[in-house]
Amino acid sequence: MPESLDSRALHAISDAVAGIASDRGLDAVLEQLAEAARDLVQAKYTAIGVPDGEGGFEKFVTVGFTDKQFEAIGDLPRQHGMLGAMLEAAEPYRAADITEDARFEGYPEAHPMMRTFLGVPIESKGEVIGAFYLTEKRRREHFTDADQAIIEKLAAHAAVAVENARLLERSRELTVVEERNRLARELHDAVNQTLFSVALAAETAALLVDEQPERAKAQMQGVRELARTAMDEMRSLIFELRPAELETDGLVPTLEKHVQVLRRVYQPEIELEVDGERPLDPELEREIFRIAQEALGNALKHAEADRLHVRLHLDNRIVLSVSDDGAGFDPAGSQARRRLGLVSMRERAESLGGELTIESAPGEGTTVTLEADLDGRHSGSRR
Repeated sequence: MPESLDSRALHAISDAVAGIASDRGLDAVLEQLAEAARDLVQAKYTAIGVPDGEGGFEKFVTVGFTDKQFEAIGDLPRQHGMLGAMLEAAEPYRAADITEDARFEGYPEAHPMMRTFLGVPIESKGEVIGAFYLTEKRRREHFTDADQAIIEKLAAHAAVAVENARLLERSRELTVVEERNRLARELHDAVNQTLFSVALAAETAALLVDEQPERAKAQMQGVRELARTAMDEMRSLIFELRPAELETDGLVPTLEKHVQVLRRVYQPEIELEVDGERPLDPELEREIFRIAQEALGNALKHAEADRLHVRLHLDNRIVLSVSDDGAGFDPAGSQARRRLGLVSMRERAESLGGELTIESAPGEGTTVTLEADLDGRHSGSRR
């Protein structure tokens, strides 16, 4: 006996919940939801978009496109036309022919023609945090009320998946805060212990100064060494406690600080190598740092690596590379290209007049490299 639509919807939602509970990662859960949505309402193409807050998409997971179609379409879309409209109001929308809607802004070259459309926002706590986009109802039918109701149920679970991912990131941030509190306690203990040692040594020297001046002199030498050691130790701990500020501290100290924090929060070994240093324009430093952040974040979240190596070379050219010994991927693959922040990194590299290259293959690890010519431009000074 064929399984009913309601039963299939229930199974799809149940599978989605299981996927969310298993913490398989937001990408995998969103892809599962997109596949379920396409199957349940008989759509040819389905996408789920999660905005990044800057006019683009943090996630844009699609099903139904071939790799050839992906390659022809190009980079990740921005929030415009109907893609943006579904993120502005928490109201589903259906159209028999989306190309006739006033908000429709056309398709990119090589994009397949799509007419029938169903859009359902993903809402959490009164905020639209994403949307389902389904197009081309099979057999040229229109999307129905029943179709919309099923996708609305899936959207509720997609909201849970997105919120779970955000909670995971917040838990990591809390881990960093807890680590900083531990360092603060270490600083307090170190100061107390060192001051006690200095006071004891000084008192001993005071007792010896009249009758045994040479021993008193040696004791004072010990006081000086204790004080110097204490200053170095406290300076190190204070540096770890104080967040580096890119605009005031510069690129290298900020990158060093960021790597220190990641070492404490994540398991893989992270090595940082810096070769050369020169003052740069703050905007340039910000873009370089963001690329390093993105590449490190991708490696830590997706690569399943044991070791990461970050190298920053500053001279008349900048060369920034982030390598890992992890699972690797096909950088030319359309799905990976759209999900790992590669588009935003390339856009940042292009804004610097530079080039971003990605070397990777399944099982071979990944190296992300930024190269840009700095000679005669983008120099700056720091107060």
